[in-house]
Amino acid sequence: KGAFLLRHIFINRHINMELNRREFMGVMAAGAAAGMFSSWGEAAAAASKADKLYELPKFGNVSFLHFTDCHAQLMPVYFREPNVNLGVGSMQGQVPHLVGESLLKKYGIPSGSPLAHAYTYLDFEKSAKAYGKVGGFAHMATLVKMMRASRPHAFLVDGGDTWQGSATALWTNGQDMVDATKLLGVDMMCPHWEFTYGADRVMEIVKKDLAGKIEFLAQNVKTNDFGDPVFKPYVIRQQNGIPVAVIGQAFPYTPIANPRHFVPDWTFGIQDDNMQKMVDECRAKGAKVVVVISHNGMDVDLKMASRVRGIDAILGGHTHDGVIQPIKVKNAGGVTLVTNAGSNTKFLGVLDFDVKNGKVADFRYKLLPVFADMLPADKDMQAFIDRVRSPYKAKLEETLAVTEGLLYRRGNFNGSFDQLIVDALMEVKGADLAFSPGFRWGTSLLPGQAITREHVMDQTATTYSYSTLTEMTGEMIKTVLEDVCDNLFNPDPYYQQGGDMVRVGGLQYACAPLEKMGKRIQDMRLNGKPIEASKKYKVAGWAPVAEGATGVPVWDVVETWLKDKKKIAPRKINTPKLIGMKGNPGIAL
Repeated sequence: KGAFLLRHIFINRHINMELNRREFMGVMAAGAAAGMFSSWGEAAAAASKADKLYELPKFGNVSFLHFTDCHAQLMPVYFREPNVNLGVGSMQGQVPHLVGESLLKKYGIPSGSPLAHAYTYLDFEKSAKAYGKVGGFAHMATLVKMMRASRPHAFLVDGGDTWQGSATALWTNGQDMVDATKLLGVDMMCPHWEFTYGADRVMEIVKKDLAGKIEFLAQNVKTNDFGDPVFKPYVIRQQNGIPVAVIGQAFPYTPIANPRHFVPDWTFGIQDDNMQKMVDECRAKGAKVVVVISHNGMDVDLKMASRVRGIDAILGGHTHDGVIQPIKVKNAGGVTLVTNAGSNTKFLGVLDFDVKNGKVADFRYKLLPVFADMLPADKDMQAFIDRVRSPYKAKLEETLAVTEGLLYRRGNFNGSFDQLIVDALMEVKGADLAFSPGFRWGTSLLPGQAITREHVMDQTATTYSYSTLTEMTGEMIKTVLEDVCDNLFNPDPYYQQGGDMVRVGGLQYACAPLEKMGKRIQDMRLNGKPIEASKKYKVAGWAPVAEGATGVPVWDVVETWLKDKKKIAPRKINTPKLIGMKGNPGIAL
């Protein structure tokens, strides 16, 4: 961690920060006093080694900086990568469906290194303590300025899911994130969770806040009545004298994964044919480089890249995959690069193209982890963050309980924070079992940390987070599980329409991802007894998509439970028994 501290010294050469001799000596002395180094030489060597992580020589003449799925996390956080990210069908054993040691082996990354911590869940608690928190807009801003110092005309693109996911985003109706992205210098973005603020609010932001500053792009969102484009499908801008087109792709299944009534007059979908039309149109207008910023999800982007010709790269989002190197996908027009840049401002993807004779001749790519301890906070961005959080500071930081175990969300089936949520729902609402949506967003907490109101909101902050208690037959419970499971494990990526598997509390079951729909969910049991198809059970849940739904906000339910418990023992995670997954490199239980 001493190397990270000293990183603050050496970074100034990239972004014109000034550090005088007295400040330098003060930081070095602090490091020595903390026992970080045995000598000044060791300290300098450590700092030099840390410095190299962000040394990225300029290449070519067209550059993109890409982040996605930050989910409104303005502050640095802990974030554990998944240990279950199963690939099925043609995607079994393929990127991004590699976890842990399998992923490290694929890319030759040493265990225990900063990059191993950034890209995998391995030794998470130990590594998180050693390497500190990740992300945060003030630290991201510093990294963006570093990259733009050598790439002054680079486009900074945002893959969406930016305005939602935190308490302050919810309480300001997304305004904190709109202002933050403008200050960060975002050039273009595409949407998904942005739509959960409703069509009117989205249009208000696009017309009043983003106009002339950030292009809000979506080629696949049209009006119900005449099929007219709702947003700009693309823009063409010059970069170093080269015409570059950027096309936007919104999450195609927004009305299915989120409440339809938020966007009642718009249609979505993948719309390959229209994407091809937009690519051809951009090429006809002189674009020498065509890049898509997409919120399809990695597997969907890979399929789209095989079907649409003329795209040089797809910078993807939605599935939160930290894809270390782009996948080269062949199609009728040549090769398309496909990548994804993780979540929670944990990564910044840097894509450099060398354009010669009117086309892309070569490229370089680096997925840079944003280690908050290695990147000093940008002063202007930090001042903005402090200002926007100030009215809510006491409310955000109120301690509700203390966790004795690691809390996290990400993974195909369940996480310990979701287990906490379903445990709270069952106990507070008197339910037999509980469902929690398979959302991928949400931060992590280390053992011994206080669980604050902000942490609870990081897991639950949507515009429709009503808690529910309903009676469901055993048959209906199976139908729900089968439907969500097919969204995740359908072998055709174009039918993968949601997030991860719904989290389940109280109910034990087996799952066979390779089976067909209707046969994946097996051996459902409650307290050891088989679920009866015709029997009714009390089922708690939250985030209903039906219009007119009401109920106590789920964060209030969880807060009540936490305050009553005060100390939260490590959660026993209710993971289904998996059938047919032995040897799959996308799982490490």
